[in-house]
Amino acid sequence: MSAVFDLLIIGSGPGGYVSAIRAAQLGLKVGVIERDRLGGVCLNWGCIPTKALLRSAEIYRNMRHAKDYGLKVEGLSFDREAVVSRSRGIADKLSGGVQFLMKKHKIRVIEGEARLVPGTQAPGVLVKAKSGAETAFSGKHVILATGARARTIPAAGLVAGPRVWTAKEAMTPPEWPQSLLIFGSGAIGIEFASFYAAFGVPVTVVEMLDRILPAEDAEISAFAKKRFEKEGMAFRLGARATGLKAGPNGVEAQIEVGGKSESLKASHAILAIGIAGNVEGLGLEALGVAMDRGQIAADAYGRTNVAGLYAIGDVTGAPWLAHKASHEGIICVEAIAGQKPHALDKARIPGCTYAHPQVASVGLTEAKAKELGRDLKIGRFPFHGNGKAIALGEPDGMVKTIFDANTGELLGAHMVGAEVTELIQGYAIAMTGELTERELMETVFPHPTLSEMMHEAVLDAYGRVLHV
Repeated sequence: MSAVFDLLIIGSGPGGYVSAIRAAQLGLKVGVIERDRLGGVCLNWGCIPTKALLRSAEIYRNMRHAKDYGLKVEGLSFDREAVVSRSRGIADKLSGGVQFLMKKHKIRVIEGEARLVPGTQAPGVLVKAKSGAETAFSGKHVILATGARARTIPAAGLVAGPRVWTAKEAMTPPEWPQSLLIFGSGAIGIEFASFYAAFGVPVTVVEMLDRILPAEDAEISAFAKKRFEKEGMAFRLGARATGLKAGPNGVEAQIEVGGKSESLKASHAILAIGIAGNVEGLGLEALGVAMDRGQIAADAYGRTNVAGLYAIGDVTGAPWLAHKASHEGIICVEAIAGQKPHALDKARIPGCTYAHPQVASVGLTEAKAKELGRDLKIGRFPFHGNGKAIALGEPDGMVKTIFDANTGELLGAHMVGAEVTELIQGYAIAMTGELTERELMETVFPHPTLSEMMHEAVLDAYGRVLHV
């Protein structure tokens, strides 16, 4: 073995690089193996560059409505290449930031493709460089943080090509689409729909289930759909894709809705039908690593069934979120170091969709809470009852809270509207701190802010709402 580490981490996305930093803080000798760019999909091809694109779309959308703010804008247009270039520049900057953090914490970065082999205390790792040369490394512990990629369905023709894009191609389009079909209405699909619709591209979203954003509360989902339709998006719900063909001039999809076949045409299509864990080529089969529906099975502390081998993040399954991966990594590393971290409660992980309007949530939906047999108190507050929302020109939205009627426990919170992705963390903190409605009611919220709606939604659940 060329080098021995206390911890080897395969993958440098939000799970991998954060794990490495925390391990270094705890005094461990750490190596990170990465086959592509530091920061993984999130920094390079996911969370960050898409938010840069959506920010450009937001500003463009606001400029189109300048007269509503007493302003004049003449000759409004956009430069596609400049929009994309800004996004890529931000991704490059942050990837470079991760490189700086690796050096700061004296973490060795090893470039190449990793493959696990049998070891003594933990699996060994063979790393194949671009030159083809293989180098062996060993660690007392090994964490798999290999992430995931866009899911495809070859049998239905849902595979990437020149006119059929995954998220990676959609954020660096080789040409601007004249019209779009987007398969999947989860966060990724809706964000791309919002981005392209803002620039005037006709967008149709095809969803197999009977509503969009199916992981969200049904009431919020329905509200969001109406707002998205006002933004120019069209939806085909309860639609199963049976075929997709791409030609030199466009794409044609065959879908089934209510037992009837339909044909949809567009210049391009985007696949946002889920993700698949990056488990291939790692040597998992030879080691007998337990799997669960194509993902690595790991416990609440990241431990797999193989001694010394751990897995975190997207490769272990839902929810596929960067912040979940980071938190899992910290818990895993602290457990390795002999500390006693709390296991991650996945029910309290916030989820965010950065469309226009934004959608954010944490905890149980109303339907799930009822399914669990809980007696509920539910509060709602509309954006049009909030002075700051009206001043911003963003009066369309809603905050919804779900409490246990017997204990006052906050079971869930759901929002749609301006900046709710920034607001949701207040409810996440309340849930982590096990606050009841009483503490939330007694909290002083500053005025004028959007956060006042969070207070009002709590008050409404108990018949004390003030501003509607």
